Amino acid sequence: METKRFSTSKEKRIRRKEVLEKKKAIDEIIKKASSVKDHLLSFPPFCQYERNVYLESGIGDQLASPIKKYIQDLLKVNMEGPYGSEWQLEEKVKRREMVSPEARYIFVRQSTNAASDENPLAKNEERHYTGQTGDQNHLVGFVHYRFIVEEDIPVVYVYELQLEACAQRKGLGKFLMQLIELIAHKNRLGAVMLTVQKANVLAMNFYTTKLRYTISTISPSRVDPLIGAEKSYEILCKTFDSEAKAKLETSKLLQKTDDSSKLR
Repeated sequence: METKRFSTSKEKRIRRKEVLEKKKAIDEIIKKASSVKDHLLSFPPFCQYERNVYLESGIGDQLASPIKKYIQDLLKVNMEGPYGSEWQLEEKVKRREMVSPEARYIFVRQSTNAASDENPLAKNEERHYTGQTGDQNHLVGFVHYRFIVEEDIPVVYVYELQLEACAQRKGLGKFLMQLIELIAHKNRLGAVMLTVQKANVLAMNFYTTKLRYTISTISPSRVDPLIGAEKSYEILCKTFDSEAKAKLETSKLLQKTDDSSKLR
């Protein structure tokens, strides 16, 4: 009996040590990714999108006032409709989120030097507003992302991908998401995740059809269909390794089925 208790205690210590070591490794991955001031520097081909459109990085607590105003305005234009009655409360949440020191940004700028007929984002499109931020270049969109942990998996979570009307349906959204996925791979993160409003049908189709994102196991509809039916959003993911896939993408029912089949 004493031997059995000793063995059980030893096994618990070993498991506890493994859990702590894994947590430490995950924390290191997040810390290292978060310490990089400009992830664009690792991907020179992604610094420019066509001739007069280029990207630049930013950090939430270092944003200039004109850029904060731009983010607020574009969010209202693009998201007030999909959120509906929830927007008033959600807008306050987004204003706090956008200036967090954990918030990382990729801004899309459009040069105003070239004539509109030479500008790939200006052809046959009407702008909602100019996006002026105090210099000769206009902002036409941004990505807000963070490095966080979901289900013990280090991930890039895309809080926002917002483009002006003139920058939509040009391939720029796909280009930006490919960049985010490259950042995830380079920093040893297991997945890219994001939240989409169900009412935003175009965005849902963009992520699930064009980019092949799937509804995550942590999305309300996968956790509990009854609860999910009451929620206005889904959580999507794209995983890059087997552990992330098992925890964030594969349903618990399928996992149990696989496990039982292995025992036969």
